[in-house]
Order: sequence, then structure tokens, then C-alpha cells
Amino acid sequence: MSEPPRFDRGHTDDLMSFLAASPTPYHAVANAAERLEKAGFRQVAETDAWDGTAGGKYVLRGGAIIAWYVPEGAEAHTPFRIVGAHTDSPNLRVKPRPDSGAHGWRQVAVEIYGGPLLNSWLDRDLGLAGRLSLRDGTTRLVDVDRPLLRVPQLAIHLDRAVNSDGLKLDKQRHMQPVWGLGEDVRDGDLIAFLEDTAGLPENSVTGWDLMVHPVEPPAYLGRDRELVAGPRMDNLLSVHAGTAALAAAAGRGPRLSYIPVLAAFDHEENGSQSDTGADGPLLGSVLERSVFARGGSLEDRARALAGTVCLSSDTGHAVHPNYAERHDPTHHPRVDGGPILKVNVNNRYATDGSGRALFAAACERAGVPFQTFVSNNAMPCGTTIGPITAARHGIRTVDIGVAILSMHSVRELCGAKDPFLLANALTAFLEG
Repeated sequence: MSEPPRFDRGHTDDLMSFLAASPTPYHAVANAAERLEKAGFRQVAETDAWDGTAGGKYVLRGGAIIAWYVPEGAEAHTPFRIVGAHTDSPNLRVKPRPDSGAHGWRQVAVEIYGGPLLNSWLDRDLGLAGRLSLRDGTTRLVDVDRPLLRVPQLAIHLDRAVNSDGLKLDKQRHMQPVWGLGEDVRDGDLIAFLEDTAGLPENSVTGWDLMVHPVEPPAYLGRDRELVAGPRMDNLLSVHAGTAALAAAAGRGPRLSYIPVLAAFDHEENGSQSDTGADGPLLGSVLERSVFARGGSLEDRARALAGTVCLSSDTGHAVHPNYAERHDPTHHPRVDGGPILKVNVNNRYATDGSGRALFAAACERAGVPFQTFVSNNAMPCGTTIGPITAARHGIRTVDIGVAILSMHSVRELCGAKDPFLLANALTAFLEG
């Protein structure tokens, strides 16, 4: 029996605002935390002792957030229902010595993070955002959300074969953005500019994690505005849906038979091996401490995890109208066709038959259609945090997501309905 949907087109409007306000993982988790605070959640510090009281709590660590809701009457061995996602996206990140330049141009030295479509970064108006670490041990978020940098492409007159032989970009030589003019390149200029922008004292910044982002806002596209174009949908679309679903599930209070959890990790795009990545200890530590805070034992922890299920939600590939031969001939996910269930028998995705049945049941309860994705046998298959979560914690995991085009581009494309279809399916899953 399907339930009436909780989210509609307004969810997609809010997603676009979330994307625009979240140019980095640090901003994304801050915005997710703000939404959860409005739903009654409170932040707990990892360095404090935790209590077992009911209610919503969350932990922030760098670009990761783990949030959970304990209903009244939950036992120490009550299982968890987890929505997993990641906060990072492929981009250009500022090097430790950022000030560079040549031939009268002032430039910013950047390193390539993850696997971006490099050509999509060319000739774009770019801003700069991230986290500044201060001399006093605190941190400050900064966001220069205006045209500041540009990676200029070589004119066709100087590369006559570009349209016939293809664009060839060297990551070191061709991807360094310009941000001004001048022969005198001085170390410290970029950080001094950011100190001034953030209203910080001179020489107060001693460390930084900075990244480049496009300043063009998300927008509806198409004759009937049935598409959404925007940055970082991989995978802030899932972070946003998971946040909304957790807040909605928390509204059911004591009627919940599981403890709903949102686990949004950093560093998925480069392997997840960090203290804030899915291959790190953060999720396991939070789940274990939640059990112990409610008076549980190691036996209770084992029982809770044995009954736990995780939906690993990440974007996937919609069938491309110009490259349909790159897809499996019998699996052509379409935008606005509902969430996709990702399957790979070599465990690049964690889904098995029982996981499919569980996800199908959640979609049925939510009144949401779903599709299935498998890769073409002749093409290598990507992966997600799903197999990592399953292997590291022994948790049954199912890989799902939303089908998009232009994945890893500076500007990706999805259907306008799919974000709220995903959020409704996640809510049904978390509510059990």
C-alpha cells in the first residue's frame, strides 16, 4: 500500500539552493547540519561523553557528517537503517604554494582532485571556497562566490586540429587558472586576499583546504523546465535527499522500529581512505558509541549491526541519447524514471537479490517507481561507498541513486522529479 508522497517539486527547488550554498564538502555538511538543527537535532562532540537519551544527534568531522535519531524506548540492540552518501566532487584544489604566474598573468596553482571532465572547467567563471585554519586553532569557512578565476582554453587559431583530433589537456600545464595581471608574483597574495575577504586579521591563516567552483547557479532547463542543470549533483543530490529523509523519519518518533542514520562521507572520489571517508573508522565508532550510550554491550552491538541495512545512495548513468551503445542494451535508465538500483556481480556495487527486494518494498510503500542499472560488459564499472561499508562493518548494503547525464562535469544534468522521488524512497526506507 503506497503512502502519499512527502516531497514534491519544492524539494527540487530546495536542492538547487543547497547545491549553490555548498561549494565544498565543509559547506555541505554545515548546511545539512543547519537543516537538521531546525528539525530538532543537536550536535555532539566526539571528545565528550555521550548519553543515551532519545532524540536527534549529529557529529561533524571535516567534510563528513553522521546524524542519527534515537526513538523513545529504543533498546541497546535496536538495528540501524542507514542512508550513505558522499560530500565531495571532482574539482581543482589549491596547492600549498598557490601563488604562481608567467608572461604578465597571475595564476593560482591547483591540483586535480578525483576524476573531473577537465574540458568542462575551461572558459568558466570560477569562484574559490573552502576551509581556513587559523593560528588560534579554529577554522573558518570562506566562499568567494563571484567570478575570480578562469582556465582559458587555447584559441582554435593556435590549435587547428582540436575539432578533428580531439582536445588533449595536460593536467599540469593546461589547467592552472588565471586571476589577474602582474609580473610580480608574491608568495602569500592569495591567502592575504582570502583573509581580507573573510574579515580575518593579517597573517592569521596558517593552513587551508581550498577548491575552485563554478559560480553559475543551478537552473531549470528544457521546454517545460523538466530538467535541472547544476554543479556537484554527484553526490550532493543524495546528501540533500538523505538529510530531508532523516528529518522526516525523525518526525515519526516512537513509531520507528529502527534507528535512522545519515552517513555522508568525504573523499569518495579518491578512494575513501581517510578519517572522514567511508573506509575510515567514523561510522563504526558512532554506531558503537550509540549502542554503548544506551547501556549496551558488545553483544548488543553485534546484534544491532546484524539487523542493520545501509542504502548507499550515489548518482548513476542515465542512458545518453548520443552514446546509447555505451550502455547495457537491456538496461537503459531514464531521467525522471525514479531511483536506480545498481547491480554488479563483481561487487563494484553491494546490491544482491535480497537487497533488491528490500529496496523494492521501500519504493512500493513510498509510491515511487525504480529502475535497474548495470554496466555494459565491455565497459569498466565504477564503484561507490557501498562495498566499502559492507566489508568494513559487516552491514548489508544496497547501492542505489539517481540517473544523471554529464557525471563529473562541472555542470551535471538530472530530471526535475528524480530528486524528490529519491527523497520519498529514502524516507520510506528509514521509517522501516
